[in-house]
Amino acid sequence: MPDRGGGPTGPRMRVGRPSRRVRTLLMTLGVLAVLGMVFTMFAGFWTDWLWYRSVNYSSVFTTTLWTKIGLFFVFGLLMALAVGFNIWLAHRLRPPLSAMSMEQQNLDRYRMGIAPYKKWLLIAITALVGLIAGASASSQWRTWLMWVNGVPFGEKDPQFHLDVGFYAFDLPWYRFLLGFGFAAVILSVIAAALTHYLYGGLRITSPGARATAAATGHLSVLLGIFVALKAVAYWLDRYGLAVKSSDFKATDNWTGLRYVDANAYLPAKTILFCIAVICALLFFATLWRRTWQLPVIGFGLMVLSAILIGGLYPAIVQKFQVQPNEQAKEAPYVEKNLKATRDAYGIDGTQVTEYPGTSKTEDKTKLRDDVGSTASIRIMDPNIVSPTFQQLQQIRNYYAFPTNLDVDRYSKDGKDQDTVIGLREINLNGIPKRNWINDHFRYTHGYGAVAAEGTNADSQGRPDFTESDLPSKGDLGTYEQRVYYGEKTTMYSIVGGPQKEIDYSDDSGEKTYSYKGDSGVSLSNPVNRAAYAVAFGEPQILYSGAIGDGSRILYNRTPKERVEAVAPWLTIDGDAYPAVVDGRIQWIVDAYTTTNGYPYSSRTTLGDTTADSLTATNDNRAVVAQQNQVNYIRNSVKATVDAYTGEVKLFQWDTKDPVLKTWMKAFPGTVKAKSEISSGLMAHLRYPQDLFKVQRELLTRYHVKDATTFLSGSEVWQVPDDPTNKSGSAVPPYYLSMKMPDQQAQAFSLTTTFTPNGRDNLSAFMAVDAEAGTGDYGKIRILKLPTNTTVNGPSQVQSQFNSEQNIAETIRLLRGGDSEVEYGNLLAVPLDGGLLYVEPVYVRGGGLKYPLLRKVLVSYGGATAFEDTLDEALNKVFGAEGPTTEPPDEGDDGGTTPPPKSNDPTVQEALDDAQKAFDAGQEALKKGDWEAYGKAQKDLQDALRRAEDAQDAANKGAGGSGDGDADAKPSKSPEPTSSPTGT
Repeated sequence: MPDRGGGPTGPRMRVGRPSRRVRTLLMTLGVLAVLGMVFTMFAGFWTDWLWYRSVNYSSVFTTTLWTKIGLFFVFGLLMALAVGFNIWLAHRLRPPLSAMSMEQQNLDRYRMGIAPYKKWLLIAITALVGLIAGASASSQWRTWLMWVNGVPFGEKDPQFHLDVGFYAFDLPWYRFLLGFGFAAVILSVIAAALTHYLYGGLRITSPGARATAAATGHLSVLLGIFVALKAVAYWLDRYGLAVKSSDFKATDNWTGLRYVDANAYLPAKTILFCIAVICALLFFATLWRRTWQLPVIGFGLMVLSAILIGGLYPAIVQKFQVQPNEQAKEAPYVEKNLKATRDAYGIDGTQVTEYPGTSKTEDKTKLRDDVGSTASIRIMDPNIVSPTFQQLQQIRNYYAFPTNLDVDRYSKDGKDQDTVIGLREINLNGIPKRNWINDHFRYTHGYGAVAAEGTNADSQGRPDFTESDLPSKGDLGTYEQRVYYGEKTTMYSIVGGPQKEIDYSDDSGEKTYSYKGDSGVSLSNPVNRAAYAVAFGEPQILYSGAIGDGSRILYNRTPKERVEAVAPWLTIDGDAYPAVVDGRIQWIVDAYTTTNGYPYSSRTTLGDTTADSLTATNDNRAVVAQQNQVNYIRNSVKATVDAYTGEVKLFQWDTKDPVLKTWMKAFPGTVKAKSEISSGLMAHLRYPQDLFKVQRELLTRYHVKDATTFLSGSEVWQVPDDPTNKSGSAVPPYYLSMKMPDQQAQAFSLTTTFTPNGRDNLSAFMAVDAEAGTGDYGKIRILKLPTNTTVNGPSQVQSQFNSEQNIAETIRLLRGGDSEVEYGNLLAVPLDGGLLYVEPVYVRGGGLKYPLLRKVLVSYGGATAFEDTLDEALNKVFGAEGPTTEPPDEGDDGGTTPPPKSNDPTVQEALDDAQKAFDAGQEALKKGDWEAYGKAQKDLQDALRRAEDAQDAANKGAGGSGDGDADAKPSKSPEPTSSPTGT
């Protein structure tokens, strides 16, 4: 070539090759990068192992790990061998000479190019498919463990008369094996066909035969295996009909056989199984006949049969046999679905009782007296008063309470009372100065429980605390108050080392503490420190002087997170709640075993079914589901997490549940016997909310027992939307001590209401006995109201409250300025044939950004009251005085002392004065003029009292008296909506 000025001529120079020093540096960096990746993977594995060992559940880690590893290698190796063998066999069966055609000449270049690397290429392909298949198989560890450890249910399905365990434990594993087989055959066919084509066994454009006899035989056998697997699939599909979901007008999630399934699909699957077996034999016969003619005919027959027998024939049966007489045809199958669904969800023992919805008793005094014995009406709403707990009992900014508090039972003077309780947990956002030491070493734990009576408030609308202050003291006695594990404790902490922790503060200053428990993982070992530094992305863990002998790292600190980690086969209830048990704070977590394979039982989606107005505003309340779609659920495990040590205990609650027994076989020693539950813990166990929400959703349709009514849809109910807020989500169930009509005494219960589908009036009231350890625990009672009378439902009651003039006027005054009105839980209580509704009303007034109880709404039999206290509201509704209570202390302005009389006869003038006084008070509050604010509040009280007296005078002048007058009176004055001190 002529010189083009590109450089010197002569021998080609080695341009750009790095020097030996650079190559050594690059190699060193490469080795370090690989070591870094390896250590990162090791750190994740090692820290997981250390954590499981620290909570004494290392067997869960090892069982899960070895199961995953075993499945990975077994199925990865099987896939690699299947694909690799067929590639090798196709290469071995290649023709000795390729046809001299343009197609083969082009392929020769590829054959020559890969010839030196054939072995490595084969290894690479098989390794790739093996890795993918192994990773997919390892994710089936739950399916494998359930299959190998499955125990019988002792119940048989009504169609095939097989134990339910076959569908729950065996069928999912068989389906996985079948899917794996299909994948292996398809990949083998593709790999073999490409190899045959590359080496001339298959030809597309070359003259002569399109395939050699060897290629024909090889591919025919693979296709025969594929068709044989299809035959197995047809056979399993027969059993799959018992757990198949389908659209059916009776329910959205119908599961099980219907008439068309039993009389069309089932025989069709059997016929298709036989055709597939014959077709597979025809493919295998090509080993001798060396022709595709019969297999292709057989395969075409199978495809045609699948269309005609598997698709067209069932459609004809549905159109011409079922639809003209659907109720008669479907009724036997609906009855099977009704029974299976009720059994699978534990609602088969539901007691449905007719309830009139209206009271027949004319003695109002007796009705008023019966309220106290019927229910302990809770006016402290745990979902409203958390900010009040926060303001009055936070004590320090670095403490906080959960958004939603909990309801429990505690004994006082020998009598159980409903109690609202929350823990004072650590709040890192309130730390005065945020840095790594403060976040993870000094501010490590919360301190103490705070509790209040659920049925009372003090004279200023605040909770009546039974356990308060810091350190907490009160009715709960002496207990370990430090809270290292809680719902808001999401950051890791390093405790027990040279760095002291802030324990709490009092008048004498800060108290320090060093963690004494054995929870967490020791950081004394440098390997552990390095592993956590990598795993948490925090290099200071490796070299910080704040870490030394005795240092332990605490993480995975929320109760639900810990239970889910030690029992990854459980579904976790959305609401963990604290209880003081035997001198310690224990988080109680309800857990469920579920399956999606209960024959004939309709499916439900846990995420949707357990959603309500609380989960819509608080993600922490959502259920932690292993399977979102289920058709069997049991509250089989009660778990506890110690708030100080983090110790997790799992207790067997449902001793008959075969799913739990299966997992206990898979993870022996992890679940303690029910007999080990202490009496102190038993007193605080309760019926779980998420299970109740699933059951109430199913009972909107499955409360009926006959197929005709179920198919007609005339008795379908719905869970009403929460009328107390604008979330548009379902009303949450409420815990309440009450008695149903057939009960002799009050029981701690979980309650809800139903309305007819598409309407707002009440159709039923549901309660479950939630008090663990009692004979009726878990018994579901439904009071079914008659369809020919109309009883107000929750939204109608709320609308009635809002539409009454006196109530609306008072609400408008309470909302004046920058005050906010919040409605508490609208509780419904069955009382003498009718429904008593009670709703507390809270006000966030002026500069106080926490709610105080100001009013109580009560409705019964169409009458409503809106008073300062529950007793006053009940007295007004029933027109009778309740049992005598102790009078308030002198000077107590809680709204129970009759106001002084006024000579002002003009109601509207008094109300105008009240509005002016309210506005003046809000203006003074904004300016910080407390003297003017106090005067305005006094004027507001006087004006509202004058309005009430004027109305009394007008009523007497008109000759009115009795209950009718009660409804005409304006409501009494509320307490001042805010004050400078919050007291």
